[in-house]
Amino acid sequence: MAIDEAIFRETITGKKKPTIRFYGWHPAAVSIGYFQDPQNEVNLAQCSNMGVDVVRRLTGGKAVYHEDEITYSVVAGVQEKSFSTDISGTYEVISNCLVQGLSYLGIEANLAPVGRIAKNNELEACCFAVPSRNELLVSGRKICGSAQMRTKGGFLQHGSLLLKFNPVKALSVVLPFSKPEYLPKLSNSVSGINEVILKAVETNEICNALKKGFTEVLGIELAEESMTYPETTLKNELIKKYKDLNWKTKKIF
Repeated sequence: MAIDEAIFRETITGKKKPTIRFYGWHPAAVSIGYFQDPQNEVNLAQCSNMGVDVVRRLTGGKAVYHEDEITYSVVAGVQEKSFSTDISGTYEVISNCLVQGLSYLGIEANLAPVGRIAKNNELEACCFAVPSRNELLVSGRKICGSAQMRTKGGFLQHGSLLLKFNPVKALSVVLPFSKPEYLPKLSNSVSGINEVILKAVETNEICNALKKGFTEVLGIELAEESMTYPETTLKNELIKKYKDLNWKTKKIF
């Protein structure tokens, strides 16, 4: 999370080119949205027992359990014309890139229609239970959840593209859904890449397909680069903030 924010800050202040990043989580973790109270959203004792980290995101939204997934992160300054100037439009552009990338794996994904489409309001507080507009569905089940934050200088959007989904673990750490009756509802609402294709694919193959999706939809070329020295320095400073779940009371910028 510190890396995401560091790249975002350096991009909007230095008017740098956009960055697309893919990463995973080790150990498994729960990320909570910027406005959430961890005491009310996460079973902290269960997370401790399971060796699951808890971290606050820079973006909003609900708690998400991260384990067997690919997380993408897109950062761009306001000067970048490949994306929309509003949240919904940017969601749509990035989702179309992901749809194109998944198509190279033989996965037919589509964008969720306007508004939340699930009728079960009890599950709406669980980030992966109900798709928002322009999030990705495969056969009616959510496969990718995303969140975004914007400033006058640009935006950061990141999201979890599931490889496999373990509803038992997810429900055990995310409150108030640690109840057996929610298990079938969540299981029927969410899916992962390796659950919708005949043969599991390696992470590198998925990332390459996603990169191809971005290049084709946006009409761009990608250049692989390491973090810059200013980004790395800022990341090291921000790690201290992200170790504190209550940092939302402090000024972001």
